[in-house]
Amino acid sequence: MRDIELQPTAAAHWHALVCEAEQKAHHELGEDVQSYLVFLLQRFLSKPEIASRILALDYLAGLLAAGQQQHDQLRDVGDICLLHAGFYPQRARRRRVSVAYYVELGIGAYHQLHNAASHSLGRLYAQLSERFVPAMDVLQTMRDLGADTPALDPLTAFDLWESSGSQRARDALTDISTGTLVRTDGRQHH
Repeated sequence: MRDIELQPTAAAHWHALVCEAEQKAHHELGEDVQSYLVFLLQRFLSKPEIASRILALDYLAGLLAAGQQQHDQLRDVGDICLLHAGFYPQRARRRRVSVAYYVELGIGAYHQLHNAASHSLGRLYAQLSERFVPAMDVLQTMRDLGADTPALDPLTAFDLWESSGSQRARDALTDISTGTLVRTDGRQHH
């Protein structure tokens, strides 16, 4: 078990964990995405009801809504997808979907927000859409810090690597095999 360094505030604690995971995952998310992750973690991890949401319906409702309601619904879909893909990828199989479902839905929600939001918020949502997979990798790394069981089992890791190019998933696969990774469509992913 690893030592945990306590921080003066919850935000400082989350920020330290995000920075540590970012370093271990070999991803640099940028200050805006990094800060967004800190506030996302503070906002959602005390809300167990997010596990029972039907995200495709929430996404559709967000697309059909307008104004602040649309923003809030699409933001929640993107955020919950990022949390599911990052912290709870094993839940996907229990729900009979792949982790790629959460990745694609989350990217789509953030992309819709990018198109609909003001300039500064639009830029943030564009970054979240573009950096969704690295942010997911950082969250998976955070989850695995000091954990006995990795977030990704081999089948989930392969599916995630093949569908999204996740470096974290690729690393999980190379940790358990010396074979060459080959995509099922015949292309190699590097």
